[in-house]
Amino acid sequence: MSNFIIKSIGNTLNAASYISARYASNKALKLFSTPRKGRYSLEQESFIKDAKKNTISYQDLSIAVYHWKGKGKTVLLAHGWESNASRWSYILEKLKDENYNIIALDAPAHGFSDGKLFNAVLYSNCINEVAKIYNPDVLIGHSVGGMASIFCLFQNDLPSVKKLVSLGAPAHFVGVFGRYKDMMGYNNRISKTMDKLVEERFGMTTDYFSAAKFIEDLDVETLIIHDKNDKIIPYEDALLFQKHYKNGNLITTKGQGHGLRGESTIPQIIEFIKA
Repeated sequence: MSNFIIKSIGNTLNAASYISARYASNKALKLFSTPRKGRYSLEQESFIKDAKKNTISYQDLSIAVYHWKGKGKTVLLAHGWESNASRWSYILEKLKDENYNIIALDAPAHGFSDGKLFNAVLYSNCINEVAKIYNPDVLIGHSVGGMASIFCLFQNDLPSVKKLVSLGAPAHFVGVFGRYKDMMGYNNRISKTMDKLVEERFGMTTDYFSAAKFIEDLDVETLIIHDKNDKIIPYEDALLFQKHYKNGNLITTKGQGHGLRGESTIPQIIEFIKA
């Protein structure tokens, strides 16, 4: 959306908040949770054409899963916001070359999965359902897929998972939520009521959902990759992960941005999985 549209929506909801803060905040939260893109284009569909396709159910959602069979370690791939499993096209062939057993999923409201709304807690539960079926040795998550993978490991017993690769992941929900509020220009009435709505829905305050804190309790070896000039998730989030987790290694890139699709990190990811 253009800055003009963003500010127009923010101003409209700010005005509505003086009539009903709860109504305006529900609208703001729904906007935050609704992906505007992430379904497959025709070009992206070619990426999954040779995969064995499956679906798993979580609550009333059908989640699309893709499987490239291999005899090596099982690697589960979790994409980020407004994306789908095709985002792994840059590394898939390298993983195949190593004969890894590769699993990828489309998040709720993305790709060919059901749903209209998305959040990291819901995503983590879907990742857990997939993991219970395929017993991955390694989880690789990009952006909110990395955050959701950490949520998943924190909340569930998945003994098969020994390693985690986190690519450009946010360290805490408060930061993501705050940047959204700032971008939209919401007033304090909406901001505070949105926080209350999250607490009502999930039973925890927004500051509870901290991947950096959750990772302290994980018994998995972790590789954190983050670009120094990431404009979506600040590099400070990677440093926060590093501060909280002593069983992790941080690789800093420059010039790859938030997407982190550079060829230079692929050998490092492969080496980490192999070890």
